[in-house]
Amino acid sequence: MMDAFKFFYECVGIFFVLYMIGYASFLFLSVAVGSSELYHSKRRNLLKNELLRDYYVPVTIVVPAHNEGITVGATIRSLLALDYKLYEIIVVDDGSTDDTAQVVREQFQMRQVTRPIQRKIPCQPETVVFESHSYKVPITLISKKNGGKADALNMGINAARYPYFICMDADSVLQHDSLEKIVRPVIEEGNVVAVGGAVRPCNGAEIKNGRVISYHMPSKVLPCMQVLEYDRSFLAARILFDKFNGSIIISGAFGLFQKSVVIDAGGYDPTTMGEDMELVVKLHVFCREHGIPYRIRYATDAICWTQVPERLKDLCKQRRRWHIGLFQSMTRHRVMLANPKYGLTGFISYVYFLIYELLSPYIEIFGLVTIALAFFLDLINVPFMILFFLIYVVYSAILSLTAFFARIHTVDLRLTLLDALKAIGLCVLEVSGLRLVMAWVRATALIGYKKKKNDWGKIERKKIYFN
Repeated sequence: MMDAFKFFYECVGIFFVLYMIGYASFLFLSVAVGSSELYHSKRRNLLKNELLRDYYVPVTIVVPAHNEGITVGATIRSLLALDYKLYEIIVVDDGSTDDTAQVVREQFQMRQVTRPIQRKIPCQPETVVFESHSYKVPITLISKKNGGKADALNMGINAARYPYFICMDADSVLQHDSLEKIVRPVIEEGNVVAVGGAVRPCNGAEIKNGRVISYHMPSKVLPCMQVLEYDRSFLAARILFDKFNGSIIISGAFGLFQKSVVIDAGGYDPTTMGEDMELVVKLHVFCREHGIPYRIRYATDAICWTQVPERLKDLCKQRRRWHIGLFQSMTRHRVMLANPKYGLTGFISYVYFLIYELLSPYIEIFGLVTIALAFFLDLINVPFMILFFLIYVVYSAILSLTAFFARIHTVDLRLTLLDALKAIGLCVLEVSGLRLVMAWVRATALIGYKKKKNDWGKIERKKIYFN
């Protein structure tokens, strides 16, 4: 019996060594590519090697909102401050029980109108429509029965007047040049069907007229660790995947889509909790199946600032929802897995998300259980395991800090010495502590997930100060 367990333990050890080598190699490559891309992007901007600003792609900005009365006003004001001319704003109030609709009506001088909306994509019916033409671009408010975020986005697409639309969250704000930069790939390549923007936590940032005038690391520990996590995620994998048309996720907080292709593909799926990723994966499948030349791009310099949870309870809700959405998207479109028809997207992107995102919490928890069992059976070299863990933590922390400081440098933000020291100290805690907590949350996410498929997930928000 003991010999059998020793053999099993050795096999598990080999598996985890290969697993960690694969993850470490991918993380190193993606951070290196991401940092290089940010550097070259900054040089192009300094040399004024940019597209002329007298050409504008017409864009509809869709803001789905459910009980976002605290933040929706600041979000709309940030959209009005964009350095862009040809766009419209549509706010979809998805059956809010707070003052979301009232805030929008009162702050932006809206009047009720009779406007028929053609339903090219199924969605819950509207109850009332308001419009305002008192600002540089038209603002529309559509109130409808609650159907979930995906349903609200489908309503916005149905009401959109322009050929491209942007979806963004009602707790986020855009930088003044974000819209100009996210449409740039569309101008550069005629077959772009979707573009993802970069999302950064706004906790600790002061934004005025769409410009960051003061930036500090958040005062609380949990948001600080998420800042490091976001920069690693958006700098690393997304820039690397963009090199071979392999992006299979665009954050729901900020993404640009070609309306006609999204409508033909069926729009957002209201039965999934990860409507943002599911749509992007579905666009890959739809375009490949119908022989449509396409590109899905990532604009690293198009920045959206969003609130991240400050309470562990809220963060767990968010990550649980994200993992359920990942599971739903990958299982529904499993035809992509290592399928030559989908090129590198099926062989690299899908496999990466399957192993290192969807299955990783189960693999990590299995590893911890195996280590604990081996310890009690005196089969483990404790000094070696401690050294191995420390190497992993230090390696991951260095790459996280590389991504963080590269982002800070290339977007011309300034950090105080205290903020820099805080980032260095907390990156270790994020890798060795928060990651393990989130692994458990994600591993248990699928328990009873079907009961609340249209639940937005209530998370405590704070007022965004946008001057």
